Amino acid sequence: MNKSHLLERDALGNLIFIDAKGDRHIGVYPVRAFPITAPAAGIGIMNQSGNEVCWFPDVALIPEAELILIEEELAAREFMPVIEKITQVSTFATPSIWDIETDRGPTRIRLKGEEDIRRIAGNTLLIADSNGLQFLIKDATQLDKVSKKLLDRFR
Repeated sequence: MNKSHLLERDALGNLIFIDAKGDRHIGVYPVRAFPITAPAAGIGIMNQSGNEVCWFPDVALIPEAELILIEEELAAREFMPVIEKITQVSTFATPSIWDIETDRGPTRIRLKGEEDIRRIAGNTLLIADSNGLQFLIKDATQLDKVSKKLLDRFR
């Protein structure tokens, strides 16, 4: 298998995987094995049916040309703002409106229920808003005092 031509993009912007037999899989997409806790620990290349056609056990093993394509694709798919501060909540019952500051600027989210706050690992939390967007708190213990107090009312 010629590693330098493993992945390419066609004229329509689709990612194409060329397997060892030379078969072209059009419209593939990368998926991280552990996107939050270990983003460099492994990436699968999936076909349009959701089947894995290639596995990279470590991002460091991916040739640079393919890694650039994979990172472009992941950036488009993995929009996950990081919550840096919770400034206000409308009520301590759900549903509630949260005013937050993220690494991408201030915003307002609607929390449907306490089950929308999930612990991923250790003090890492994933919060899903009512529109299905995911927001990450990398380490809840590192939030400011007000943010921690507001968050604790929902956990």
